[in-house]
Amino acid sequence: MALTSPLQDDSIHQAPLEIVSKLLSESINLTTQEHESIIVAIAPLLENNHPPPDLCEFFCKHCRERPRSMVVIEVFTPVVQRILKHNMDFGKCPRLRLFTQEYILALNELNAGMEVVKKFIHSMHGPTANCPHPRVLPNLVAVCLAAIYSCYEEFINSRDNSPSLKEIRNGCQQQCDRKPNIPLRLLHTNPDLVSQEVTSADSRHKTVIVTSNEVHVEVERNNTVNQKLKANTGNDSEPNLIDCLLISPACSTMSIELSPQAERVLECYVEILKILSDYDDWRPALASLLQPIPFPKEALAHETFTKELKYVIQRFAEDPRQEVHSCLLSVRAGKDGWFQLYSPGGVACDDDGELFASMVRVCNNVHILMGSCYKTKKFLLSLAENKLGPCMLLALRGNQTMVEILCLMLEYNIIENNDTQLQIISTLESTDVGKRMYEQLCDRQRELKELQRKGGPTRLTLPSKSTDADLARLLSSGSFGNLENLSLAFTNVTSACAEQLIKLPSLKQLNLWSTQFGDAGLRVLSEHLTTLQVLNLCETPVTDAGLLALSSMKSLCSLNMNSTKLSADTYEDLKAKLPNLKEVDVRYTEAW
Repeated sequence: MALTSPLQDDSIHQAPLEIVSKLLSESINLTTQEHESIIVAIAPLLENNHPPPDLCEFFCKHCRERPRSMVVIEVFTPVVQRILKHNMDFGKCPRLRLFTQEYILALNELNAGMEVVKKFIHSMHGPTANCPHPRVLPNLVAVCLAAIYSCYEEFINSRDNSPSLKEIRNGCQQQCDRKPNIPLRLLHTNPDLVSQEVTSADSRHKTVIVTSNEVHVEVERNNTVNQKLKANTGNDSEPNLIDCLLISPACSTMSIELSPQAERVLECYVEILKILSDYDDWRPALASLLQPIPFPKEALAHETFTKELKYVIQRFAEDPRQEVHSCLLSVRAGKDGWFQLYSPGGVACDDDGELFASMVRVCNNVHILMGSCYKTKKFLLSLAENKLGPCMLLALRGNQTMVEILCLMLEYNIIENNDTQLQIISTLESTDVGKRMYEQLCDRQRELKELQRKGGPTRLTLPSKSTDADLARLLSSGSFGNLENLSLAFTNVTSACAEQLIKLPSLKQLNLWSTQFGDAGLRVLSEHLTTLQVLNLCETPVTDAGLLALSSMKSLCSLNMNSTKLSADTYEDLKAKLPNLKEVDVRYTEAW
């Protein structure tokens, strides 16, 4: 009746499914043949309807108990395909997600294993370069994240008993009102260990092993270290994840052992993430979904997991699109991202910084990651404060990316300590590539000082149709230490010329009217030309993303944003942050 009814009503097909679902919940002793007969009978009803929750449980049980059944391939495949294409929120029906998860694991149990899973994912993507179904990727990622989380469930405490990150960082010495015998499930899985306190030869150092039924955490207590940690965490805010995992040498060598079944599940779903990262059209969205690091801290402390996930992070690092590689940085200030996690000293680094170097590797002599971070000086400063040692080590081994980073630190005066500067110079001069780049840096510095000494014209206008190369050639062939007013209006310059503009120490007025100078160039200017007073961006392709960076140019008194993609909100933000701004042109924008 449901299949032949001419009525166009969802309940026509849904009612029989609910009846079957109710009957199945009351029948527990069904034979294998009965299982398959029921599934085959209701299969046509599932073409346009999601299975109800109880029916999902029935399907999950079938996938677990009979993964090689032909019903899984012939009947469940179109059902799961429909779920992935049309489901909008697994949170409202988590059993749909569980059924999808069990279906994929059943595919992995077939003789071809991951090849079958790979073909299924390819069928969901489609043969074209762009997947026509926008819900497929986020739904697949949601299934993967839930499956990976389930692998570590036995290591994860309930919300009430789980130690906070701050308590882990402070060696679990702070008292609170939580329940006693808190299992700190982060390290060893030896059930024979008992609570004990071992005192070393030096009475200032103690190792405390906290007993848990499942896992044990070994924390090195050092009074000096603890005082430093407490000083750094004077407020009650949670410390960042990486600091917690790096609390001591003991914690940096965490060992998590999963059951054989959990290992198989983990291997399957990490492999799926790797497959997803191979699709060019899916990579930007995948990068965005994984940027907040949506995995439990136990997974990030598990060497097997982080080692396999490196492939995905490497794919992000190699992608030239900013929306992809920028996900390696933290999602918001004060939080660690993939860059910190896989950098030397990070809990996931097991390759002496090779992946770290690839994250900032040059592409056509332009740093991919650094190009995406418009706070280049701030980025270099963070490296100098936290990763200078590893950077110098990699540079000493001849890594060109690290050599260039050290040169930039010297060029931008990031390093203030003279001894540290001498160490960097010695490191650079220890290799052929370092010696060559350092000599080039010294030549540029001498040329700049010579330009400033000679002076030169105060005003300069380039002919129309001049290019970035023309500007670079001109500025390198003359003396422009006194140049205050530069007009590039109606030329063919782009954001690439910003590298030349920031070398003009006296520049106060810059006209970029009707050029292709965009957001990337504005970010560079905003950091280096902080004394710029007049800026004309009329009819340029700049957007809010670049214009917001101008808020750091406190000396601006005249700003022309006529015929740009300026929004009203950004305009109000700039007015509030630029106290000296007196002349503004926002005609033919949203703020007009």
